[in-house]
Amino acid sequence: MNLLNKLYQIFLSEYAKRRIEKTILYVALIGFFIHLILIYLSKFSIVNFHLESELLKNPISAIYTPFSFILIYEVFLLIYYLPKSFTTYITKQYEIITLIIIRKLFKDLSALELTSNWFDIKGDLQFTYDISASIILFYLIFQFEKQGRQKPHPQNENEPRIERFILTKRIIALVLVPIFFSLASITLFNWVSDISFTSNNLPGFETINGLFFDQFFTVLILVDVVLLLISFFYTDKFHKIIRNSGFVVSTI
Repeated sequence: MNLLNKLYQIFLSEYAKRRIEKTILYVALIGFFIHLILIYLSKFSIVNFHLESELLKNPISAIYTPFSFILIYEVFLLIYYLPKSFTTYITKQYEIITLIIIRKLFKDLSALELTSNWFDIKGDLQFTYDISASIILFYLIFQFEKQGRQKPHPQNENEPRIERFILTKRIIALVLVPIFFSLASITLFNWVSDISFTSNNLPGFETINGLFFDQFFTVLILVDVVLLLISFFYTDKFHKIIRNSGFVVSTI
């Protein structure tokens, strides 16, 4: 138990959250300027990159880089809130999905063809779908959080059972920390290897957009299922079981 508490304080405490938040913000800012510099070096032919990518053609695309780091921080927050609040944990999943779409919007914005045939151009039409989806998701998140704030929080009579459930969620969160860092490291290594050794082209944008998050959301769905099964030990209320099942289905 002491080891568990020590690990929790190191990786998932409030202090750890503030430290990681500060680091990510600095890295995101530096990454933005580096990306911007690379775009202008390529644009003015100061440096000829042997790589072709939509992310190196327009300065607006540079926003993609800091958003990627912000998304990584949101994934950490997802793990951070897992033992604390199931509602916040689910909200974070939707926030990550929304941010992935918004990140893609900035890239698509740099390649828009502003013509009268808006709905005949595949890229412009996809931009319309994405911006509509992000607005809908933002509204749903707002309503979800609003309902959560209005809900009363009565004292639970089964405190020992709830504490055991929280302890179980802490263990799951601590297991997710090395999985998160391992997936991020392996994804980065494989991506750099593909660029360096196999091709003069960067992977397609859709491939880049799905890097890391495809694998992580697969893990996340499995975790949601595990939490659903574990919750059966702590509640037999049908509406809560249906609610938790609905969360799993919506994430999938």
